Amino acid sequence: MADFLSRPWIKVYDAGLGASLEPYPPECLHVQLEQTAIKHADKVACITSGRVPVAGRLGAELTWSQINSASGQLAAALTELGVRKGDAVALILPNCVQFIVAFYAILKVGGVVAAINPTYPPDRMVHQVNDCGARVLICLTPFYSGFKRIQAQTKVERVIATRIREYLPRVVGLLFSLVREKKSGHYLGSLLAGDLWLQDLLRHGKDLAFQPPVIDAGHDVAIYQYTGGTTGVAKGAMATHRALVANTHTMQRWLGAAHLADERLLGAIPFFHVYGMVAVLAFAASSGGCIILVPNARDIDDVVDNIAVWRPTVFCGVPALFNAISLNPRVSSRAVDLGCFKACFSGSAPLAPSVKLRFEELSGAPLREGFGMSETPTATHGNPMSRPGKDQSIGVPFPDVECRIVSLDDERTELRVGEVGEMIIRSPNMMLGYLNLPDETAIALRDMHDGGPPWLFTGDIARMDAEGFFYIVDRKKDMALIGGFNVYPTTVEKVLASHPAVGEVGVTRMPHPQQDGVEVLLAAIVLRAGQSATPAELVQFQGEHLAPYEVARRFAFVAELPKTAVGKTLRRELLAAAKQNIVTV
Repeated sequence: MADFLSRPWIKVYDAGLGASLEPYPPECLHVQLEQTAIKHADKVACITSGRVPVAGRLGAELTWSQINSASGQLAAALTELGVRKGDAVALILPNCVQFIVAFYAILKVGGVVAAINPTYPPDRMVHQVNDCGARVLICLTPFYSGFKRIQAQTKVERVIATRIREYLPRVVGLLFSLVREKKSGHYLGSLLAGDLWLQDLLRHGKDLAFQPPVIDAGHDVAIYQYTGGTTGVAKGAMATHRALVANTHTMQRWLGAAHLADERLLGAIPFFHVYGMVAVLAFAASSGGCIILVPNARDIDDVVDNIAVWRPTVFCGVPALFNAISLNPRVSSRAVDLGCFKACFSGSAPLAPSVKLRFEELSGAPLREGFGMSETPTATHGNPMSRPGKDQSIGVPFPDVECRIVSLDDERTELRVGEVGEMIIRSPNMMLGYLNLPDETAIALRDMHDGGPPWLFTGDIARMDAEGFFYIVDRKKDMALIGGFNVYPTTVEKVLASHPAVGEVGVTRMPHPQQDGVEVLLAAIVLRAGQSATPAELVQFQGEHLAPYEVARRFAFVAELPKTAVGKTLRRELLAAAKQNIVTV
């Protein structure tokens, strides 16, 4: 502990924060909702919004008391269906009231939440549903038929369906059912034998007695959070109640707001990803804040509408979303004011300085970059709130987070300030391991024989400066070997992204077309609207900022980059997306 206390980052913490936040709240995650339902019973928990052509945008509100009651009713019904402590229940839901209710209902029965990206193709859904062993699945109606086609390949015995209009404002819901439900793929007339409607279960659950099981917050698993699969098959990171509670508590202390129950959180980052699940959903449910629900963050006009009408104060997002909002014509012309925000946080991908500067100019609020992983749900680093964030830095480790940079050669020697190696972490919010993958767990979690818990080897190549700020250089698996030198695609991406004509860029390694065993770099470029650039110009531009062996000389101009649901570029898919358009300089 003495070595940990000597770490330089502690000196840059905001006032009131020390090296440790121990003791953390001892309760389970769902107990925090129950406490909020008592303390802030009548406070609005979430707003579901919708537009009426004449009346404009309307909102349906539920209180924390109502959310807690509904989750209790569903917990009783799930128990009657045979869901027991330790059972996984799969969710295929966007950001909606039903996700919140189902999430906490599963936790109340001692179950494990396995949230699945609704946009996944069938084979990836099959993998995750089988991996977690779910026998019950809850989904929105547009995903019902698709899952029923693959259900026979899984262990799922019962599907519970729900309609998005169930929690829309009454007028909006009526118009939706009359005009848009069939066109948008939401209409579902009836269910197949054995399946159930969520609303029927909620009504039934009112009449059932529910005896909650005894749950050990420090040992019992709350979620299987599947990794983004950017480098291969997604793995289910097992996180306990205590890990999630500890991180929620840490983020509340990091924000430092005096009255967290008065904050409005823009719920645009997906709840099926641990970032949205913890930093938005659990954060609000434990503090009494209000969530403005955004089911589809790709609809930027809808996101901007929600900002204009409901005036959120806290926004956890990803760089692509901050950039898209800033470039929206209504925002860039200042017809829609972003001045409602008090604090904004960016994660999941590198935040370009130009995006950070533009959003801060438009909002007047600090936009702070941080870092987290599915394996540490959800955050371990952040830039302090009381001082300007350092460009392209993920910030400093949170209280109680130990962080080191170790040599890539022996994976043990701790490196000095400024040296590049693998970042390893030890924290209160670490996973127990990967579900059904003991070998992968042994690679990620390692005993360093220092008398403490295992360290998480993140797979991220990073460095630390003299003040304790960390900088991600690249993913270890993405590193390329060019001419005998280690080359990091993220370094090349940052340079190309600074070119005035480049809107987005993804860089990956690929085999040399003529030389076996030799790697080269490919840059997939999305140009800004109305801009142009030639490959030769981009090579010259890189040469002004990079060593010759770092310069990408193969280009593909594409309409969009393949990305995960939270905006991470899928480097493993870049080559396939660009294959027909590669130009070599």
